[in-house]
This record gives sequence, C-alpha cells and structure tokens, in this order.
Amino acid sequence: MTEHVEWSEPEVAATPVNAAVTPADAADAARLVAFGLQPKLQPARDQEYTELLRRYREDTPFARLADAVATGLGLVVLEVSPRAGMAVTAAEDSVFAVRMGDYARRTAADSGDRFLHGLAHLAVAAMAFPRPEDLADDGYIGRVSVNGVDAFVRQACRRLEERAEEQGENTDPATDAPGLEAAWRIWARRSAAGATKDARRLAGSTTGIVGKAVVFLTDSGFLQRTGDDSGGTYRTTARYQLQVRDMAGSAALAELLELGIVPVTDGTASLLPPEDTDDLELVADAGLPFHS
Repeated sequence: MTEHVEWSEPEVAATPVNAAVTPADAADAARLVAFGLQPKLQPARDQEYTELLRRYREDTPFARLADAVATGLGLVVLEVSPRAGMAVTAAEDSVFAVRMGDYARRTAADSGDRFLHGLAHLAVAAMAFPRPEDLADDGYIGRVSVNGVDAFVRQACRRLEERAEEQGENTDPATDAPGLEAAWRIWARRSAAGATKDARRLAGSTTGIVGKAVVFLTDSGFLQRTGDDSGGTYRTTARYQLQVRDMAGSAALAELLELGIVPVTDGTASLLPPEDTDDLELVADAGLPFHS
C-alpha cells in the first residue's frame, strides 16, 4: 500500500514585528520631526523631506519610531501627509509650547491685553473656518483680513452686550476681570486703529493686535499673506486647518461661532450689518473675508 504524501510550498519565515532599530533609523525619525518643526517648509520643495514622509506612510516601525521621538519632545502629531508634511503641535508641557502669556508679553506691556491677544487668535480661527464642514474638507481654504477680523469682534461685542442687557447682567465689569466677555467689552472700548507720528497703526489698537496675531500665524506657517488691502489679507494653510481642528472643541470658539455673526449659505461668509453703527466704531473698508 502506497502512502499518499501531500506536498506544499515551504513556509516563509515571518518578518519580526519588532525589528531592531538602528541608529540610522533613529536619526531619520528625528530628522523627520525636525522637518515638522519648520512649518514654512513645504515637502514638495525638499526631496529628503518627501522621502521621509513616504517612508513614514509605508514603514510602520519607522512611523512608530517617529511618533515616539515626537512624543518624547512633548509634541502631538496631527497629521503626516504630502499636503501638510509632519504637522505637529506642542503639548502644554513641551519646551516648544508658546503660551499666550509669553506671546502677549512680547507684544504688549499691559498684562490686561493678554485677553485681547487671545481673542484676536480666536476670532481669526472662527472667521477662517466658520462651518464644521470647512474643517473636514482638506481642500478648503479660508481667507481673512485684519480689518475684517476687527469688525467681526466688534459685532460680537455688540451681540454680547445685547444678550447681557436682555438677561439683566452687569454690562460694565472691571477692565481687568478675566473671561472672554470682559475681553470683548474691553475690545469695544479700545481704539480700532489710531496712528503713530509716521502713520503706522498703534500696536495697542485692536487692528494692531489683530495684525500682530496674523503676522505670528504667518511666521508659524499657518497663514500666507496674499495682499495689502483691508489692513492685510491672508489665506489659510493645511497646517492651520489642522490646528483649528485640534481646538474646535473649545467652549470659547463654539460660543463665538454660535453668536451667528458669520452666516454661511453658499460657501461664502460675510458679517451681518448692525442695526445702528453710530457707536460701533467699525473700521473703514473692513474688507469682509470670503472663502473658497
């Protein structure tokens, strides 16, 4: 009796899941994170950056190594893609974190102005991406202007004042009181522009504060300047969209958007005209932003 033997292909040795990490791998992972810390650097313009991004997407152990390097530096990886590069944001305890208090101290001597600088950044984000679908669409580009953001905040001041009066709340808090409502009220009292002797806008004016915010965002690779109209016009970058996605759950941003000052219908945005502008001190030629 002949015994039947079944033949099969020899088994291929499985690749070890935890392959040994070489110093060269660690160096490449750190190099990728270093590229991510250069927000203005576009991957398409750097061959090494492009190659490391490809390796991150195709080599899982390398991707985990790069993520670990970022985590060790106190960074949070938001996205790794050809459009955004290695987009990272700093955790609160990271040496790379830029705190609003530090930012405000570099821009103003008055500690009370920190609230206004924070509000300027909040308003830019709200105007750049007024709808949830704007944040979800990778191809969406928001556009803002300095004067438009200032006009937007002044409309918010008016809306909050009306709401406070309807609810019988105190409408005249101390100027150094914390909280966004106090900041909005302080904003309404501040001069919109003002000018120095050589016709430059005052740094402490509200358009000066917005101007400082958008310059900082531009230097950080979040905005790109597109023109000089309306105090300066800007378009958003993929990195800024990711940053705003990360902060979209904040109560302050949600409250600002819920005021309904930026109605959106067909993809464009505009500011609602106030019923009475005599006491609003709106900026001339506010240059309301549009979106594409």
